[in-house]
Amino acid sequence: MARSNRKLLFLRGLFGTIALYSFFYTVQHMPLGTAVTLQYLSPIFTTIFAIFLLNEHVRPIQWIWFALSFFGILLIKGVDTGISWELLAIGIFSAVFSALAYNMVRTLREKEHPLVVVLHFQLLGAIIGGIVSIFDWKQPQGIDWFWILLLGIFTQLGQTNLTRSLQLENMAKVTILNYLGVAYAILFGWLFFNETHVFMEFIGMLLVVVGIILNLITSPKVIKNLN
Repeated sequence: MARSNRKLLFLRGLFGTIALYSFFYTVQHMPLGTAVTLQYLSPIFTTIFAIFLLNEHVRPIQWIWFALSFFGILLIKGVDTGISWELLAIGIFSAVFSALAYNMVRTLREKEHPLVVVLHFQLLGAIIGGIVSIFDWKQPQGIDWFWILLLGIFTQLGQTNLTRSLQLENMAKVTILNYLGVAYAILFGWLFFNETHVFMEFIGMLLVVVGIILNLITSPKVIKNLN
């Protein structure tokens, strides 16, 4: 393992851990669909950071789609009075650090195996989580262990496949499918947590997703891959 790779692996783990902890906080304090929608702002920041970190280019029309997504976020905030500006900032903060982590993953493509990248993320996350838990430990009880086991399994599968897709040259072709997660989050929030949304919140979520999808479709990399 090259010394430069170690630094990138550490940064990927650090950025990913910060993003994950921030995302978990928003999931606990706002509706699941809204928290997931905020997290899906990460492609916008990924694109912006890639300009400086990976020398990638952004077409002028993409900035319009960025603005559309942010307008959707403001619409959600305006309609849902239960979401404070602090919670909104934490959700965006999570998306920013996810974007930084994704750029580290892209930098490591063809340099490290996806499982190596995932391992460093999980190892650093376990260390930081372990330290934090010392000061606020809560012992899982009964069925909690089952949910923790499922969380670990699904997280491992998700992270491994996400890392593999981010390292594939033509990953942009399948990235759009990721946004089905908003629909899943709204459905699960309704089924399991009795969460509801007003009509304008759905419009805001739709604007966020549409803006990001249009950004992906019109990006130079996607156009090149689809031709």
